[in-house]
Amino acid sequence: MKTREKIINKITVRFTSNSSNEALSRIIITGFIMPLNPNVEEIADVKTAVSEAVTNCIVHAYKNNDNEIIELRATYTDKGKLAVSIKDYGCGIENIELARQPLYTTDKENERSGMGFSIMESFSDKIKVVSTVGKGTKVTLIKRICGNKQ
Repeated sequence: MKTREKIINKITVRFTSNSSNEALSRIIITGFIMPLNPNVEEIADVKTAVSEAVTNCIVHAYKNNDNEIIELRATYTDKGKLAVSIKDYGCGIENIELARQPLYTTDKENERSGMGFSIMESFSDKIKVVSTVGKGTKVTLIKRICGNKQ
């Protein structure tokens, strides 16, 4: 019989869509997961996935307007399941399936690679994307932190 996982910690942080806050998001999530005793690879994976999600908010949702709000929420369980949600209140995504395709970008003039969702997927166990045109997008990254078990 499976035992239900219990959330043992959670945070909510709101910051502006200023590009310097992409680095802040990496620092916040790294500090938050430290009690799980993550290994170096897990830290790098989580930082990379969160960084990509925040960058997508800045570049695509807000078109580099650095005065909008990005919300980062995170929880982890007693079994090491980390869930990180990055939410914007921007333009939304018209076609989520298309946006998740490698090399697809809505910002061709700035030579974007279109690899944001692919990178998030490769560094997470699972991602969920919910979006409403004109209201914003929420990306949830799920990752099991196994850590440096002794």
